[in-house]
Amino acid sequence: MLDRLQALADRYEKLSELLCDPDVASDPKRLREYSKEQSDLQEAYEAFTEYKQVSEQLEDAKIMQGEKLDDEMREMVKMEIEELSERKAALDEKIRIVLLPKDPNDDKNVIVEIRGAAGGDEAALFASDLYRMYTKYADTQGWRVELMDLSENDLGGFKEVIFMINGKGAYSKMKYESGAHRVQRIPVTESGGRIHTSTSTVSVMPEVEEVEVEILDKDIRIDTFCSSGAGGQSVNTTKSAVRVLHVPTGIMATCQDGKSQNENKAKALQVLRARIYDIRRQEEEAKYAGERKLKVGTGDRSERIRTYNFPQSRVTDHRIGLTLHKLDSVMNGDMEEIVSSLTIAEQAELLERELN
Repeated sequence: MLDRLQALADRYEKLSELLCDPDVASDPKRLREYSKEQSDLQEAYEAFTEYKQVSEQLEDAKIMQGEKLDDEMREMVKMEIEELSERKAALDEKIRIVLLPKDPNDDKNVIVEIRGAAGGDEAALFASDLYRMYTKYADTQGWRVELMDLSENDLGGFKEVIFMINGKGAYSKMKYESGAHRVQRIPVTESGGRIHTSTSTVSVMPEVEEVEVEILDKDIRIDTFCSSGAGGQSVNTTKSAVRVLHVPTGIMATCQDGKSQNENKAKALQVLRARIYDIRRQEEEAKYAGERKLKVGTGDRSERIRTYNFPQSRVTDHRIGLTLHKLDSVMNGDMEEIVSSLTIAEQAELLERELN
C-alpha cells in the first residue's frame, strides 16, 4: 500500500511541475487534463503526507521513551505515543478508503428520470414531491437543476419528469437514488381517510459526452410535435417539441421544455446518449452476474430501495436498514445523512472485497 501511495505522491508532485510549465499553461487541453488528474490525487497525497509526518513523530517519541526521563516527561511521552498511534490508525483507515477503486462517473453531472408507477394519480403526485426533494437537495450542494422534459396529470402530479443536475460530484451522491421509492400516506384523492401505498421510480444516469457515445445521423429518426401541458392540451402551436429515436437500439428520448426546436433536440440527444450508455453499462455488469453485487450504488431500477411513511414521519432505506424520523426535513432536501450513510456502507463493502 505504501509503495502505491509513494507512486501517487511522486505523480502529484510531477503534475505540480508540469502545471508550472509555460508550454502546458498555453495548452488548454493539457492544462485541463493535468489539473483534473492532480485534483483527483490530492486527497490521497495529503493523507499520505500527513501519514508520513505522524509516523516519523511516533518513531521519534518511541525512541525518546527509551531514554532516561523523569516521571513527568515519561508520562507526557506516553500520552503523545497514544495520541499519535490513534492518529496513525485513523489515517491508515482513511488511506484504505481513498485507494478504493473509484467510479469513473462520480464527478459527472447527472440526468434524473422520475416516473409515477403503481398508484395512479397518487404515484404521480409523489413523483412531483421527489422532484422537489432533489431540487432542494441540489440547492444545499450548490448544484444547478435544469428541467428537460415534463408530463403532468390534471392534479399537478408528474407522470414523468426528466432533469439534469449540474455540479461537481453530482453522480457520486445521486447514484444511490436509482430504484423504486414507496410512499405510504392518505392521498388527496382519498375521501375515506385510508392510507394508500404507491410507488415512483427513479433512474439516475451520468451525463455522457459525445465522444463516449457516438450517435450517427443515419441511426436516428427525429420527429417534431407541439408541446403539451397537463391533460394533453397544447401549450403552444409551433412544433418545438422533439422526439429522437435511436433505430439500432429502439431507445427513444423526448424533450419539449426548451425554448426552441434546436434546444429541445440538443437536450433529447443528451438524454438519448445517457440512456444508451446506461444500457451498455447494465449489459456489461450482467456479464459478471455470478459475482456478488454491492447492496448499494446503482441498483436495479425495479428494486424497492426506500419507504416514505407520512403518518409516522418515517423514512427507511431498506438497503442499509437506516430509519430516520424526520420525513418533513428529508422531503425538504435534508438528504445528506442518508447519502453519507449509503456512501459509508458502499465503502465498507468495497473494503471487505479488497481484504478478501
